[in-house]
Amino acid sequence: KQLYQRRVREAVVSTQSTGKLAKSPNKNQALKDMYTLAISRFSLPGDAGFPLNAVYSRPQGAEVEKMRQYLTQCRQELGQRLVEKVFGDTDKPSKWWTCYARRKFMDKTLTPLGQQF
Repeated sequence: KQLYQRRVREAVVSTQSTGKLAKSPNKNQALKDMYTLAISRFSLPGDAGFPLNAVYSRPQGAEVEKMRQYLTQCRQELGQRLVEKVFGDTDKPSKWWTCYARRKFMDKTLTPLGQQF
């Protein structure tokens, strides 16, 4: 169950990150955008804005900060890896990778309605 939960969360974050990369004009800006996205404030399970509350349970006590640090680290690593995949050796994003920017995973998004990422 934990592996499934992690995979769902990674897929939703990947979709959001790919959307952000599609708008980046070059690789250097993409790296900056991914870092900014990774360290930006995000909802944790149990928070009102968290889209996957049905899948995750609310962390308790010291787990809250530990989970936030872990997810921030995961988002940073995912962002760096996606930039390398999406841009490769060029300074333009790959159209193949950015085609996923228009789709939602399981019809979920990490940004509240009306707010762009």
